[in-house]
Amino acid sequence: MAFGDFLTCLHGMRPVVLMVVVQILLAGLNIFYKFAVIDGMSLRILIAYRYVFATAILAPLAFFLGRNNRPILTWTLLLQGFCCGFFGATLVGNLYLWSLSMTSATFVSAMLNFIPVITFIMAVSVGLERLGTQTMYGKAKVIGTLISVGGAMLMTLYKGVEIHLWSSNTNLVGHHQQKSSPQGSGNHVMGSLMAVASCVSYGIWYIIQPKMTETCPCHYSSATLMCLMASIQSAIFALCTERDWTQWKLGWNIRLLTAFYSGSFGTALLVTLTAWCIKERGPLFASTFMPLTLIIVAVVGSLILDEKLHLGSVLGAVLILIGLYLVLWGKGREMEKTPEASIEVVVAETPATETGILGAPQAHSQSG
Repeated sequence: MAFGDFLTCLHGMRPVVLMVVVQILLAGLNIFYKFAVIDGMSLRILIAYRYVFATAILAPLAFFLGRNNRPILTWTLLLQGFCCGFFGATLVGNLYLWSLSMTSATFVSAMLNFIPVITFIMAVSVGLERLGTQTMYGKAKVIGTLISVGGAMLMTLYKGVEIHLWSSNTNLVGHHQQKSSPQGSGNHVMGSLMAVASCVSYGIWYIIQPKMTETCPCHYSSATLMCLMASIQSAIFALCTERDWTQWKLGWNIRLLTAFYSGSFGTALLVTLTAWCIKERGPLFASTFMPLTLIIVAVVGSLILDEKLHLGSVLGAVLILIGLYLVLWGKGREMEKTPEASIEVVVAETPATETGILGAPQAHSQSG
């Protein structure tokens, strides 16, 4: 009997373990991105390669696992896939990497927690979400939003003194360090604005993505179509803007490893793991693990990327996290009181990553 209880406990721990794995994979994605930036790889080409790899991996899954509920390919579905691919992958990916090249992996990881707050603001603006300021839960959402906005502004406008956590002799950036963009005050502000812009793009995608879920209920098929559109868009954008054709060459180096990791582990595997966890425990459960990525990236970035933490970034990240949990707590309580109201807006409370692809199965899991 005791052994059976132990097995039951292990079974119940699977969503927790898998969400920890998801955050580790996301942290690894940020670290690999930074290595590619330091190595001088074109950011636009990196985004194109990422979704090419992701499409190649997701397409067989969609073919074999989604054959029973695969929708008919219509012009409406193609348009929805194009818009989701643009706002949730192509645009957000390029803005995110632009911000990463000007700031740090820790900084952009902190800004990711701003996505649900921006989405909440946009959902209120278009009438998909109610403020409900007459209730304590509604007030918590408003206060959390204001706190997160204040944290984002603090991270953008105030750098502060440098914080030394520990000293490490590890130097994996080596002689490639000079290729990365200098992180002066001007670049820091511009990188911060690009990070906020990527969150806005993500928020737009969160608003329009449920329509695609209604048309294409199979999340493997919708994810594949979105990645396919994103790979075409990103490739065209890269071909039009990148004049150095040698940038497209992938050797046995960090560029190939980053492109493969971001497409396979950073997109395809995350789709599968996150979809299962959302189905088992719901979107708010997944949201609570987001700060773990920030912690991992901060530790690893300071150890192997020689990234510096500043007081403004730390204080801003803390405010964003406090605001995030206030918004999630308020929405969670509202969903308990009126569960039917959560279906149309649940996507606004589910932060993912800059990938722009995790939300497809998340929304489907709730609405299905």
